[in-house]
Amino acid sequence: MSEERDYYEVLEVDRKANEDEIKKAYRKAAMKYHPDRNPGDKLAEERFKDAAEAYSVLSDPEKRARYDRFGRQAFGSGGGAGPTFTNVEDIFEAFGGSIFGDLFGGGRRRAGPQSGRDLRIELALSLEEIDTGVEKRVDLKRRELCAPCKGSGAQPGTEPLPCKQCGGRGQVYRNQGFFTMGLVCPACRGAGSTIASPCGACKGAGRTEAKVEIKIDVPAGVEDGMQLRVTGEGDAGDPGAPRGSLYCIVREKEHRMFQRDGADVMCKLPFSFTQLALGDEVEVPTLRGRARMTIPPGTASGKVFRLRGQGVPQIDGRGRGDQLVHVQVEVPTKLDARQKELLREFAELESKHSGDKSFFEKIASYFS
Repeated sequence: MSEERDYYEVLEVDRKANEDEIKKAYRKAAMKYHPDRNPGDKLAEERFKDAAEAYSVLSDPEKRARYDRFGRQAFGSGGGAGPTFTNVEDIFEAFGGSIFGDLFGGGRRRAGPQSGRDLRIELALSLEEIDTGVEKRVDLKRRELCAPCKGSGAQPGTEPLPCKQCGGRGQVYRNQGFFTMGLVCPACRGAGSTIASPCGACKGAGRTEAKVEIKIDVPAGVEDGMQLRVTGEGDAGDPGAPRGSLYCIVREKEHRMFQRDGADVMCKLPFSFTQLALGDEVEVPTLRGRARMTIPPGTASGKVFRLRGQGVPQIDGRGRGDQLVHVQVEVPTKLDARQKELLREFAELESKHSGDKSFFEKIASYFS
């Protein structure tokens, strides 16, 4: 963005604004700062790009949740780059089929070869994989340039012909009030050319579907819902144009022992009454093996101990979180005669040496 302004401030909406309110605010800003309405005004062009960047985040529930929690740092190198529009054509390319179609009766189409379509998949990761970072390989289907016609869609030995309706531009233009709109040519559907003899392999589409294996480098510390971008692994574009990107949405698997809270991990561990009463030195499980923990004498059930640095890495690279160990007393369900005898003896001694009321006396006094 031209300035480090808050996205909500850019669109002039409340942080609790719903989807319709955000879309309405963006439409208003787009109308106000549209380049066709402000020819030669560089400040208006910057504001137009600012509004588009803000809308691209706040209109996406996952990106918005990340922005609300982390701010701009949510779109650092670990979580996929945030949107940056270098020119006005980038904006028309991104929103031409949705917002601008509603606003101005049609979008603009970038001249020249078109980039490939972006793809999205969900990537299931275990907590151990998130802790260390991992290289994942996934199989997916995507569109490739047809080999026989090299993506032209025309029978080998022939060439597509320039579209007569748009003169090969892929657009037709129409004046409407302040605006001159470039609309996708209905005859060639924006291709700028027509095919007299379609390729038999792709039926004139210029693309075929293929199954491929993609390598994805997952950084340590990613969170459920984050989006990783793998540039150049989407669908093939027009001949000479770049591929789209592959977006991988992180889905964290449920762990049998640990629960996660940001960079911290939590677990509940059972200990015997004697360990809590007398104290003990114990080894507890962590994501990376075992760690020693001291239980002081007289520890109550429900006490939480913090093991520093035993959580998962921070996504911004600033160290690790902690592990929180919730202590729970383990009550034995099977006692032999000797154990019962000792416990009864302990109960009698406890009653004699304790000046406090018994449990039942405390309950009775509560209702009196």
